[in-house]
Amino acid sequence: MFDVAPSELLLVVIVAIVVIGPKDLPMALRTAGRWIGRIRRVSNHFRSGIETMIREAELEEMERKWKEQNAAIMAAHPTPDAAAGQTVEAASDQNQAFPQPLAPEIAAHGLTAPDDTRTTPDHTPDAPEAPQEAPKAP
Repeated sequence: MFDVAPSELLLVVIVAIVVIGPKDLPMALRTAGRWIGRIRRVSNHFRSGIETMIREAELEEMERKWKEQNAAIMAAHPTPDAAAGQTVEAASDQNQAFPQPLAPEIAAHGLTAPDDTRTTPDHTPDAPEAPQEAPKAP
């Protein structure tokens, strides 16, 4: 970036010693080093922000392409449910807890769906349980 030859650097050091003086030169170099460090931190922060924005834009572009490709694949190869006219959304709209092929088998074993709110004669979910009394000692 900056092409500084050794002879040019020697000339800058000699001018700095003459202008600043040998006594104040270490303090001036420390101050210059701090300023250079701050400039580097700001530029690195700026660069990382720009790189993050570029990565996010690339990811959005890739996601858009993947969605288009997925839509094209799904249009070319529909799922069996979609081919029969029933989609996943339609099945969930009918509030089916289990797919149709499993429902008769589950009912045959006396099982119910997890969201089934039917009660059994032994237990009602809304009724509080009666506290049991401890037997009294004689």
